[in-house]
Amino acid sequence: MASDKFIIYQLLPRLFGNTNTTNRPWGTLADNGSGTFADINNAALDSIKTLGATHVWYTGVPEHASMTDYSAQGIRADDPAVVKGRAGSPYAIKDYYDVVPDFAQSVPDRMAEFEALVARTHAHGLKVIIDIVPNHVARQYGSDAKPAGVIDLGEDDDVRQAFSTRNNFYYLPDTTFVAPFVPGSIDADPPLMNSATPIHESPAKVTGSGSINEAPHINDWYETIKLNYGYNVFDGSLHTDPVPDTWHKLLDIMLFWAEKGVDGFRCDMAHLVPVPFWKWVTRQVRATYPAHIFIAEIYDPGLYRSFIFEGGFDYLYDKVGLYDSLRRLIEGHGSCYDLTRVWQQESGDFSEHMLRFLETHDEQRIASSFFATEPTRAIPAMVITATMHTGPYLLYFGQEVGVRGEDTEGFSGHDGRTTIFDYWGLTDWQGYLNGHTYDGAGLTEDQQHLRAFYKKLGTFVNGSAAVREGAFYDLQWANQFTAGYDQHQVYSYLRYTDSQKLLIVCNFDQSTTLSTTLNIPEHALSLMQLSVEGDLRLTDQLLTNEVITGNGTTGFPISMPPVSVRIFALNTL
Repeated sequence: MASDKFIIYQLLPRLFGNTNTTNRPWGTLADNGSGTFADINNAALDSIKTLGATHVWYTGVPEHASMTDYSAQGIRADDPAVVKGRAGSPYAIKDYYDVVPDFAQSVPDRMAEFEALVARTHAHGLKVIIDIVPNHVARQYGSDAKPAGVIDLGEDDDVRQAFSTRNNFYYLPDTTFVAPFVPGSIDADPPLMNSATPIHESPAKVTGSGSINEAPHINDWYETIKLNYGYNVFDGSLHTDPVPDTWHKLLDIMLFWAEKGVDGFRCDMAHLVPVPFWKWVTRQVRATYPAHIFIAEIYDPGLYRSFIFEGGFDYLYDKVGLYDSLRRLIEGHGSCYDLTRVWQQESGDFSEHMLRFLETHDEQRIASSFFATEPTRAIPAMVITATMHTGPYLLYFGQEVGVRGEDTEGFSGHDGRTTIFDYWGLTDWQGYLNGHTYDGAGLTEDQQHLRAFYKKLGTFVNGSAAVREGAFYDLQWANQFTAGYDQHQVYSYLRYTDSQKLLIVCNFDQSTTLSTTLNIPEHALSLMQLSVEGDLRLTDQLLTNEVITGNGTTGFPISMPPVSVRIFALNTL
């Protein structure tokens, strides 16, 4: 049986390869530059592989709305009033059959350059994931690159009907859209303007968030419009027979990208789209591409099982469970009891279907002042993210060198995140980028040590049968009365197969050395086919090479500094 223990490396091409650090707030493409598909060269892919990565998620590939004017290249310009940021949001797609022209060295050859990146990625033994944004599209969606015979989203809609399964959008009859954003309100040089005709949307469409208002709020998803999958937003009823028109159009879009060699889709805000559509479309795609992967961004645990077992998703975001619990611990106000609770809630039939992470483009950077400040404080949490379950985990580019997300870029303010809306060059990334050699020669010593940790962790995970396929045993209950073992700050567990037995101990305490004699109960030793009386040698496999001995009767003496981790291999003496 194939292991679910993938390692996904997420990167945004605009930022990943950008060596321009002019970093003018609200700067243009000419001011601040952009990375390209070609920047993700062989050296970059070799370097990504050293982290143990098996998949690369290229974020923001389908063409999205932007204030940058490519009308001279035959690409319709977008009204800045319905674009977030000078570069635009990767989640406001304007043409599902095209790629972002910013990412091309030659705009007319942009799709060929993406196809070359796919081939290059595959040549390095890596699989390709891109975004599908099924819930909404850009306010001014319209494809100028669609294949012959393709009917655009909304092209045949009857705009007189607020809701119809033959319509791709929802309409608000007798209204006109009012944009809440006024580009002239931003003091930007040059001004936020281009050759686009000002938007005139009448009747107004329902906004991507589901807002039934022709004048959405400035904090709403005003730059997007919601797609209609047969769910009537006006009365809550669902209509799936006959199959709604949007289902067929999204299937065609998915097949278009799968035919280009894309191996999987990360589906944005998937829980806002009805499960019957996912059940239908995942089967349709896999009828031609049986190995295709579907990953759902989802934040409602009550929907997990239906999205996996009915909707056909391979993996779901583990944000509400593991991420939130680990973040509290990293910040110094959590409890390891929460980790046991996560294990109990996810154990059984869907644990291996959860995608774990500590950073994505949506989350604040670990090294930011909004989170941990010091990235090494996340090392115990990262080990748990990677080893607690058999499912995949994700790294966001820059996490491995402690990119901080402390800039004020334009549309994105000082919020601890790396912008996805603005043209920008990451100054604390340049030492790794090093003129597109990706050799890390310019990293600080601390950054080098941090990347070495992520490299060791990925290598270990990929080579560990116990982590990839083994059983799990929570040791918290067995140590609730163990002297020196603070169950709020220490978490320990076993991962094991017939061929490999591991004891993993994580100390989250930021000031106290862990000094205890850990108990591994007879029941656990029996499951691992080890005797209670027999002495065992425990050897750290990750960072220290530390060796200790003990047995099930006397326990195992553990001494660990604050914010540290051990992955002990258990062997009989």
